[in-house]
Amino acid sequence: MKKLAWLIVSPLLASPLFAADLMQVYRDAQDNDPTFAAARATLDAGREKAPQGLSGLLPSLTLTGNTVWNKNEISTHNGPTLSKPQYNSNGYQLTLSQPLFRWQNWVSYDQSKMQVAQAEANFVQARQDLILRVAQAYFDAIYAVENLKAVRANKTAIAQQLESAKKNFEVGTATITDSHEAQARYDLASAQEIAAESDFEVKQHALQSIIGKVPGPLATPRKDAELTMPQPSDMNQWVAAAEKDSITVQVQQAAADIAALEVDKQRAGHYPTLDLVANQGHSKSYGFISGVGTTPFDTDYTNIGLQLNIPLFQGGLTVSRQREAAANRTAAQSGLEAARRGAALSARQYYLGVTNGLAQVRALKAALVSSQSALESNKLGYEVGVRINIDVLNAENQVYVTRRDLARATLDTLLAQLRLKAATGSLGEEDVAQINALLDPSSAL
Repeated sequence: MKKLAWLIVSPLLASPLFAADLMQVYRDAQDNDPTFAAARATLDAGREKAPQGLSGLLPSLTLTGNTVWNKNEISTHNGPTLSKPQYNSNGYQLTLSQPLFRWQNWVSYDQSKMQVAQAEANFVQARQDLILRVAQAYFDAIYAVENLKAVRANKTAIAQQLESAKKNFEVGTATITDSHEAQARYDLASAQEIAAESDFEVKQHALQSIIGKVPGPLATPRKDAELTMPQPSDMNQWVAAAEKDSITVQVQQAAADIAALEVDKQRAGHYPTLDLVANQGHSKSYGFISGVGTTPFDTDYTNIGLQLNIPLFQGGLTVSRQREAAANRTAAQSGLEAARRGAALSARQYYLGVTNGLAQVRALKAALVSSQSALESNKLGYEVGVRINIDVLNAENQVYVTRRDLARATLDTLLAQLRLKAATGSLGEEDVAQINALLDPSSAL
């Protein structure tokens, strides 16, 4: 049983394990997390919007060529056939086109710059999400170990109760009901242990899926770690910052700006366009000259001019696209308002999560001191004969349970601090470093 317990706490011993703190795990996640890798590639793709938008303002150069096999029959009206020439005609043309006035292209260029800004904001969001996912998985793995310890301590206490109940029944000082009740509690504790072991394995694999390797011992919060109030300690200031600077708000603001420009772009479908067009080429063909026959002609040409296009009517397509763009602009503006409200709600939720978590941590620290004092008292009472062994085991179990609850409250508070920073768009690697400073590598689980 002891061997099994060790294998559960230290899974996959055949694999190389590494001691890691939160910062090290975050570094591994940056290199190995597929979701973050996809976000990085999406950013590279989004940055290409800028040169694509600029291309609509720059000249274009096109080279075309042709070759045609001709088979003709030349005759006079109702007369004899004069010739049946068969020949190949060919040519090429180099065309230069420079837009002079295409309003929709200018609007597209402005949109491309906003699309790049949106892609950058989406990547910042992905980086913040990575921090939160790593912290969540890291803290879940730590808590799973603490929970497993508490469950096993409870099972040990119940096993002692069961053994005592059976002995008392054998000597006639207890009823069979006491044994059955103790057995039921032990069976329930065994089921809880199996569930805790399964949860531990799941949390280990969840962390592994992010960092790309088997997680080894993880540093836990120092016992003397002091959690502090968010600064500034005014929830309204955090809410205001979230409404303005939340990455979600920034992304939606860019979407709203792009949608507004799309209305101008579609309206430009009514405007004329003016281009500078230059052509240079060569063609070779054949012609029939009476009395001479089939004669080749070589033509070299160069021309330059202005090309004006005035759209008159396109079956209502342009007007319909304007209405579509206007509707999308309204939807984007509503999405922006929803993002602001959601950011404000998140800021309030996580600010309260931090403040309430700090209060809970203080209360559980006091409870842990009381539980440890009770344990010492029961041990002393057992030595002098006024307490029995089960009293000591129950007191010891209470210490484990309180320690587990304290770990949960501490980890939840740390995670709420990170989520609060994310709600305001300010979560970064320096925040990971601050949390990491509260961990003790020597107490790795």
